[in-house]
Amino acid sequence: MLAYTVRRLLVMIPTLVAISLITFIVIQLPPGDFLTNQIMELQAQGDPAAEEKAAFLREQYGLDKSFVEQYAIWIGIWPSEKGFSGLLQGDLGWSFEYNRPVNEVIGDRMWLTIVVSFATIIFTWVVSFPIGIYSAVRQYSAGDYMLTFLGFLGLAVPSFLLALVLLYFANVWFGTSIGGLMDPEYMDQPWSWPKFVSVLEHLWIPVIVIGLSGTAAMIRRLRANLLDELQKPYFTTARAKGLTYGRALVKYPLRMALNPFISDIGNLLPQVISGAAIVSIVLSLPTTGPMLLDALQSQDQYLAGSFLMLLALLTLVGVFLSDLALAALDPRIRMGEAG
Repeated sequence: MLAYTVRRLLVMIPTLVAISLITFIVIQLPPGDFLTNQIMELQAQGDPAAEEKAAFLREQYGLDKSFVEQYAIWIGIWPSEKGFSGLLQGDLGWSFEYNRPVNEVIGDRMWLTIVVSFATIIFTWVVSFPIGIYSAVRQYSAGDYMLTFLGFLGLAVPSFLLALVLLYFANVWFGTSIGGLMDPEYMDQPWSWPKFVSVLEHLWIPVIVIGLSGTAAMIRRLRANLLDELQKPYFTTARAKGLTYGRALVKYPLRMALNPFISDIGNLLPQVISGAAIVSIVLSLPTTGPMLLDALQSQDQYLAGSFLMLLALLTLVGVFLSDLALAALDPRIRMGEAG
């Protein structure tokens, strides 16, 4: 197990290097850069010094250098003339659009994204597990048919459409302000109990919208996996030895049916940070999803590239943790690794 862990950690290094190179190439593919768009805006406003300002900024941030030099400076393996130490030193660079360090831009939105994502994950697991187990042990019952229909409905309804519907009913029924995670008067205000209550009042809408499709998919997967395990001989043997149905269900089939959910940990970590971009735009949520989309559209290379690298790192760490958890949960995986 130790050799497997070390080997996986070593594989992560070239993977991150390859991801960083691909990310930087994709960001650089569109013609021009952020400063090109800024020049056009300044010229449209009749600013005669637009070219001089842009040339100064290009030199200041190293955008006048070659592609290889820019990549090396961004990673942190090439010294920067302006004090930029690079990703390897924990310096994410400067956001041209926000005119602030990337660390500060991401940090302002990170905690709200984490709150929404963790609430969504808890909602998904709390709702899907009891329903999935019930649908499996009560196969073809009236409740199974009803819950299956609701599951398919959750998968079929577009998230942005559900967001608009819930915004309307929340405003009509509860008087909740449309959009955002709090009432407008609490924006940029210090935390207080009324502000916290306002966040809770708005939080349930994005949690339901983002979590509904994931909940429906998890119910279907848990039901299918559990039905498959219930038909295997070891469950019949456990019942024949005198174990009650509930104890045998929890001890054996349910444990084996959890493997796909443990493997999903690799997707949970980046989702916690990235948030749901489309739903966040529709609901006007101050999370990192719309920020990343704006950075890609405006070619704010340090903000977009650094954030994408953060998501890649979290994905690799999540997959690594899920593999270790699967090996601890399922003896068959440990046996296969040893063999």
